[in-house]
Amino acid sequence: MAKLTVVGLGPGRAGLITREAWQLMQGAARLILRTKIHPTVAALDAAGLVYETFDSWYESAEDFAQLYQSIAAKLLQEAEQGDIVYAVPGSPLVAERTVVLLRELAPQHPEVELTILPGMSFVEVMYTTLGIDPVEGLTILDAGDARLLPAAPPQSLIITQIWNRGIASDTKLALMDLYGDEYEVVYVHNLAMSDESLRRIPLYELDRQHDIDYLTTLYVPRKG
Repeated sequence: MAKLTVVGLGPGRAGLITREAWQLMQGAARLILRTKIHPTVAALDAAGLVYETFDSWYESAEDFAQLYQSIAAKLLQEAEQGDIVYAVPGSPLVAERTVVLLRELAPQHPEVELTILPGMSFVEVMYTTLGIDPVEGLTILDAGDARLLPAAPPQSLIITQIWNRGIASDTKLALMDLYGDEYEVVYVHNLAMSDESLRRIPLYELDRQHDIDYLTTLYVPRKG
């Protein structure tokens, strides 16, 4: 039976990739990354690992939902021909839509053994950096879902995928309706990297930050 093994690239620096994931990537007959746009990929390049990516698919995709569906379907089809190690940013088990879809589609490919390995995500680093305890309540959501919140939730929020100024503006407007313009949040950039930046800002300044990109995350403390 062919194997499709999913591993994580960790949240930022290469030292946070698990030893198991690194060994599997080194020994992979075929290594595929969802995207090369992630800091730890530099370590793969330095080690001479050969890989493929889906980066070109992003250019022609009409929307992310269809893109991720296509990626998951393609991986399972390709795995029927031989073993694949598929690597995603962070942890496969945290905010990774293609992995959710792989689980859903895998029963349609009984000849492929799907294995999803745990890895370190940005969430664990945020716990440590911000000194927060998730036991007290924490909701993690995509920036695109911020507008769906019916009211300010009773727990803190971590909002991901704020990768450009337009998304930051939409997120700001959605949250200001719930928390108010001046509500203090923590803008997090380049988490777990040498130039990591955490800035406490009022909500209305979210889309005015100079370094918004795919490594931007927002922490919203619970209200009250």
